[in-house]
Amino acid sequence: MFNFNLRTSKSGRAYSPGVLIANWNEDVYLEEDQLSISKDGFLHFGDTVMLVSPDNEKSPMENLPCERGNLSLAVTPEEMAVHALDALPTPCGLTALRGTAPMGRNTFQLLSIEGTSMGEPIRFGQNFGLGTTGGFRDRMLFLVSDHKTFRNMAKKSLLQGVFLTDELSYLASWQATYLDPQLRLEYEGFPVPANTKILITHCHTNQALAVPRNFWIRTYFGKEYEVVCHTYLDSHKAEEDKNYWIVVTGNPSDESTTMFDRPQPPSEAIQEKSSEVQTET
Repeated sequence: MFNFNLRTSKSGRAYSPGVLIANWNEDVYLEEDQLSISKDGFLHFGDTVMLVSPDNEKSPMENLPCERGNLSLAVTPEEMAVHALDALPTPCGLTALRGTAPMGRNTFQLLSIEGTSMGEPIRFGQNFGLGTTGGFRDRMLFLVSDHKTFRNMAKKSLLQGVFLTDELSYLASWQATYLDPQLRLEYEGFPVPANTKILITHCHTNQALAVPRNFWIRTYFGKEYEVVCHTYLDSHKAEEDKNYWIVVTGNPSDESTTMFDRPQPPSEAIQEKSSEVQTET
């Protein structure tokens, strides 16, 4: 007699190992995932995080209603791979999806590629890798980019593309860059704070990860936005908000949410006004 060990998805359906039925793979990609909790407020090698492109507030062209909001970096396999494979295909594409709920598709692990111990803080100017399994847990793919060619450029913007591969090479090296150019050298070597706007720069090409927001792609999961590796500079030679990223960690007070969902503490002015009202009453 065969003894099958059944798995149950979030949708309540049960499946036996090695058997892909209906939308089992889709459930894996969309299965809720849990992010690492930062006890000291910094990012660390080994952390499971989400990369969020925060709401674009500056560029009027991208501020159309259909293109506003917070977007998270996500794995985007071809439709055939979603149904046929029990692991991420390689190479695999990426997009930015609407929303900030962590799931198999949009969670990544911060990897040490230079021998730094797991658990050590990542510092500005230090190389790190970004890996994901897409929720399958068997094989990890790595975020890479390379100089633009006819074969590897982004399909819509024709800029330098990004994709996932199973080879951890120099093309998979990234660095966190401090947001303010005038303070960049001063912060070099300091730990990178979690849940704060930063730039993510590709070491080999010196281009920054970006979501232009005016190029969308129709995927198996719906309408999503193209992700590229291109540094957008304004008239002051500072990076535009298309290059801004927040590396999001888990909420220590509520494991079902992230620090991105956590309410911001009221400003001192609001606190003082509240105290005045309470005193008057």
